[in-house]
Amino acid sequence: MSKKTKRRIFRVSLIVIPLLLMALLAYWISNWYYKPSFVHYPAFGIDIPVNYSIHGIDVSKHQKTIGWQEVKKMEYGKVKIGFAIMKATEGLGRVDEQFRRNWLHAKRAGISRGAYHFFIASKSGKAQAENFMETVRLEKGDLPPVLDVEQTYGTDKTTLQQRVHDWLQAVERRYGMKPILYSNVDFYETYLADRFGDYPLWVAHYFAKEKPRTNHPWIFWQHSETGRVNGIGTAVDFNVFKGDSAAFRSLLKP
Repeated sequence: MSKKTKRRIFRVSLIVIPLLLMALLAYWISNWYYKPSFVHYPAFGIDIPVNYSIHGIDVSKHQKTIGWQEVKKMEYGKVKIGFAIMKATEGLGRVDEQFRRNWLHAKRAGISRGAYHFFIASKSGKAQAENFMETVRLEKGDLPPVLDVEQTYGTDKTTLQQRVHDWLQAVERRYGMKPILYSNVDFYETYLADRFGDYPLWVAHYFAKEKPRTNHPWIFWQHSETGRVNGIGTAVDFNVFKGDSAAFRSLLKP
């Protein structure tokens, strides 16, 4: 090999070797150092945020008859169902058709349970609170009551907020627990945040990359409505809790 050829190979190696090292470094960072925000879990049928350790579902009559023991047993990639929040009531007199069964069998399966009321803004907040309180009996280990507010039903903001306030106050007095407010990001920001920012927030925001798009503190995040769980024959909403097991236990009824 001539000296000229050797010099050419040496010059090329000065370019190629650093490029290879940079490529290897980039590969290492992307595969070992970088942690994705979501990971796809085929068993659950959805992408699930990875930075949370406590996962749960919320259900209503739309999930029909649920096999709660199967829900409890399901675990895939260290993800399992740690809590379930179920619809109890709606408006002035409606009780969810599956509530009493869900309430009983989730408890028997050893799943932390919670109950929510779907709020009809055109109706009295106090009367709706009575509907919920006549239906739901909280026991040791249950989550706080939840008020689901998603629509105005033609009600102006001031009236809506007053009726929400009436529900929250009546329910807090009855159970001795501060209720949780559930809403989607946009509705909460527009109608609720300026008055109810001191209430724990359960926020719905799908397709978010790392967390819900809100600057307000939240404790639960509903990140998908298309999850799959053993024991449930339909799609189901998936949620995460923002905190560790100690923080979660502190929420429960003593």
